Amino acid sequence: MLKRDAGDQCFSLVLLAPAVLITVVFILIPVADSVIKSFLDYRVRNIISRLPGKWNDFANYLRLFQNSKFLPAVGVTFGFVFLVVLSQFVFGMILALVLNSGIRTARFLRSVMMIPWVVPTVISALIWMWIYQPQYGLLKYLAQVLSGGRVKDLAMLNKPVLAMFGIAIAALWKQIPLTTLLLLAGLQNVPDDMLEAATVDGAGSRVRFFRIILPCMKSVIKVALSMAIIENFKQFPLVWTMTGGGPNNATTTLAILSYREAFISNNLGSGAAVTTLWMLLMIVVVFVYNRLMGVGTVDSY
Repeated sequence: MLKRDAGDQCFSLVLLAPAVLITVVFILIPVADSVIKSFLDYRVRNIISRLPGKWNDFANYLRLFQNSKFLPAVGVTFGFVFLVVLSQFVFGMILALVLNSGIRTARFLRSVMMIPWVVPTVISALIWMWIYQPQYGLLKYLAQVLSGGRVKDLAMLNKPVLAMFGIAIAALWKQIPLTTLLLLAGLQNVPDDMLEAATVDGAGSRVRFFRIILPCMKSVIKVALSMAIIENFKQFPLVWTMTGGGPNNATTTLAILSYREAFISNNLGSGAAVTTLWMLLMIVVVFVYNRLMGVGTVDSY
């Protein structure tokens, strides 16, 4: 029996070894290397000349906090994450409830709904840039038709106030399908006998939703929103393709700022510093969110 248990453990370790190796080589080592470089004066010339960076007494971090772009980038990042994740949950839950209501075309709608999710992010960005195009875009055409031709200027991505909303809509179009699918799986695992008992006792649809359905789905919601927070915190290709961080830095998130510092200003140390702070903020947000959520029990209605 002991030999069999030891053999099972060895087999499990063999199966886990490739995943652990890939995680260490492609995630942990690059992250550690980036953190180390954030404390160094490390530029592109160091790569070309193969010279190590020099310790610069936290100059990269001090420069960031003196930089007028860092704190606004933090605000833009948090605003974007909050807007997209909240909207994603609301619309995803509505769609999940509709698909779980027993409509005949539910299976077909589930298949069609996943199309935006499988489209590459850059392609999604190009599609929405065409929709927002100020001269011949689909959005302007629809606005002119609905307003009787009164709308003349609808350059959404060129206006600082509207640009982030335009990117948020594109992000929602791509991310809502997966959230809906996860929430739908959670809905289908809510005990029917509990809902029937609540209905017999006179509980309305609102009471059943907030007191039974949501608590039973808490673990699924926790995972779905954690994934959404991480995905939007590290969102780069969509923002960079659609606006490049403009106009007037209105869409400059931490991801965009990190790229600019490292590959446009050619200061890899400063870019690594932005990435390190960006990673720490993401970890703190996910940690606080998970602590606030917890996995509770179903309340008595």
